[in-house]
Amino acid sequence: MQAEQMENRLDILKQHLKKIDEVIENGPYKAHWDSLAFHKVPDWYKNAKFGIFIHWGVFSVPAYGSEWYPRWMYKEGTDEYRHHTSTYGPLEQFGYKDFIPMFKAENFNPAEWINLFKKAGAQFIMPVAEHHDGFQMYDSELSEWCASKKGPCKDILGLLKAETEKNNMTFTASSHRIEHYWFMGGMRQIKSDLPANLHYGDFYWPSYEEPFGDMGQDAVQGFDVEPLYMEDWLARTCEIVDKYRPKIMYFDWWIQVNAMKPYLKKFAAYYYNRALEWGEEVTINFKNDAFMFECAVRDIERGQLADISPSFWQNDTSVAKNSWCYTIGNDYKEPHEVICDLVDVVSKNGSLLLNIGPRADGTIPDKDNEILTAVGRWLETNGEGIYGSHYWKKYGEGPTLTKEGHYTDILRDSFTSEDFRFTYKNGYIYAFAMKWPEDGIVRIHLLGRKSKTFNGVIKNVQILGAKEDCRYMLCDEYLTVMAEGIHTKAPVGIKITID
Repeated sequence: MQAEQMENRLDILKQHLKKIDEVIENGPYKAHWDSLAFHKVPDWYKNAKFGIFIHWGVFSVPAYGSEWYPRWMYKEGTDEYRHHTSTYGPLEQFGYKDFIPMFKAENFNPAEWINLFKKAGAQFIMPVAEHHDGFQMYDSELSEWCASKKGPCKDILGLLKAETEKNNMTFTASSHRIEHYWFMGGMRQIKSDLPANLHYGDFYWPSYEEPFGDMGQDAVQGFDVEPLYMEDWLARTCEIVDKYRPKIMYFDWWIQVNAMKPYLKKFAAYYYNRALEWGEEVTINFKNDAFMFECAVRDIERGQLADISPSFWQNDTSVAKNSWCYTIGNDYKEPHEVICDLVDVVSKNGSLLLNIGPRADGTIPDKDNEILTAVGRWLETNGEGIYGSHYWKKYGEGPTLTKEGHYTDILRDSFTSEDFRFTYKNGYIYAFAMKWPEDGIVRIHLLGRKSKTFNGVIKNVQILGAKEDCRYMLCDEYLTVMAEGIHTKAPVGIKITID
């Protein structure tokens, strides 16, 4: 029976790969960088600025450590290993797959989720379609280990897509599948529930030990990756494209390995050709140097840029500092910190993808809800300076600098009353005071009469959401804006009418 099942899986895989080749052969995009270069960033994406990422899956059941629980639980000596064996018993008796029946999503209400995201001001939604653990959160023809057949027995992606589009928001998706190649490889070194014979299509397949020594350049080249695994990755990812038509496909970091390059090009050509068939604008998110410059949109994980990027980019970060998924005792950011990140990112020609982590039963934790609600209230007042805006001549002014690169989002110093971030629309400059001064007097040096940056005409100044008009005065060294009664930790939007 095992051999028959495996043969059937391989036949399905071959059918998918044949279709992929046919679409590429018949479409204008081909699987090489010259053809993929300068793929247009969708206008809807550049205008949206703010989306919601959702890390939810089997790892939400143990809710311990982070979404990397299935990796560390098989590493002897880790906190996760000790927690797992003391809570659930020996790994050979209760492994990661045994959490799947416990992942019931019994209180999952996609309409409630999307209503919250809409209140938060999000313009697009990005659920994780498959994380490193290998459990697909959608209905897959290529595997039995998916949410429509096990665990919740619901097509999670399909349900979220329907509600998202019903509310005139944009549906996108992410795949973190590639790291499954080695993610749970630790189970080979200890007594575990690893099957004696691991076959293509099994949940744990292939779970090799890491083929690299560290997470740097050593993890990119100098080793082989099994071709069948890469073909399976390509088929799974194109299956998501065909079944759910996401307007962005996001990938995690390990796709930049040398052995993956031909498959990345094939995927991009397939996806972009399919989008042309649909009449839709789509793009890809990537990290590091997985894709060539300008053929997709760069993503910086939990990090930002120090200055304006001429190319549109994205910062993906989470409401929690320690984990992407729900864990008991998450260390949360404050709402104003998230809003400051949003403003800083947009001022530098970027988009913010903010992650939340629902519980295993499908409910959204109170703190996630609180942060999203606060962001939504702020955007109700200040969104005109965010949505559809463009970067200005300078991203901002002030002493607080943003550290550039991945994993820097909690390294920035707190903003001061001298810090401002700018966005632009025709006829308006939006200056966001990142911390409102206690005396109610704002001084913006880049807009002063003797400024070398701006020497246009200022016709009016108003504070977004204020009940009363503010006072302003153009001085030699700065534009002075004065207002009383403002008490908030969040940035304050100042709308400057120019001519």
